[in-house]
Amino acid sequence: QVQLVESGGGLVQPGGSLRLSCAASGTIFSTNAMGWYRQPPGKQRVLVAGITNSGRTTYTASVVKERFTISADNAKNTVYLQMNSLKPEDTAVYYCHGLNYAGGNYYLASGPWGQGTQVTVSS
Repeated sequence: QVQLVESGGGLVQPGGSLRLSCAASGTIFSTNAMGWYRQPPGKQRVLVAGITNSGRTTYTASVVKERFTISADNAKNTVYLQMNSLKPEDTAVYYCHGLNYAGGNYYLASGPWGQGTQVTVSS
């Protein structure tokens, strides 16, 4: 059973930066990509960034493009999300999860979610 542990969230002022980490342990997803989702209060969980296991292909949602960057360290089974120029609308719980990359799209893979990490952007 895979376990995902997200960390790095916190309270930050608008314009600030945070780096989220997601450490995977146990039986790793039989997937070919990983991604970061976020769930704002009262809203659905949505994919904001994805990266294939090779690192050659990445995706960032239009609302965070140019501000968020996803990366991975396969040796450490860790995925990162660098978030710059944060805005109040980026406030959410952030989760990582395995993905399946096919046909240019990322699809949610089966498996458990971690506990997430809270990001709050406020002055």
